[in-house]
Amino acid sequence: MWTKSHSVVTRAVTRQQIWNLFADANHWADWDNGVEYTKLHGKFEKGGRIELKPAGGPKVMISLLEVDPLRHFLDVTQFPLAKMYGDHTFEETPDGLRITYTISVKGPLSFLWVKLVASKLAAALPQDVDKQIAVAAARY
Repeated sequence: MWTKSHSVVTRAVTRQQIWNLFADANHWADWDNGVEYTKLHGKFEKGGRIELKPAGGPKVMISLLEVDPLRHFLDVTQFPLAKMYGDHTFEETPDGLRITYTISVKGPLSFLWVKLVASKLAAALPQDVDKQIAVAAARY
């Protein structure tokens, strides 16, 4: 299994604001330049699904495996012979809100999907989190 994490502590955004940014899944493309569009199927809760069309790539379906509002959500994207998990945690600390994202890939072809998708997502996490914080603070 391949795993990469990124964590930041900030006072620039509240847990409610960052949660609202993600729960408004139909508008992820507004703040993620790597996404052409998203469409939430169902609700942003366990069992919900998000259709996501990455820029220059085929659309994928993301399934919400765990959703603990304001605290955590875990999603999975299925690829041929591999699964990519996105773990998002929002934790209040004395120093501010700790936002942690972990990307994991499991399966016989995980090495391929790490090379094609996951390593690029992981490399972009620091810039993506900064943008998410700015947008969430301004919009929500």
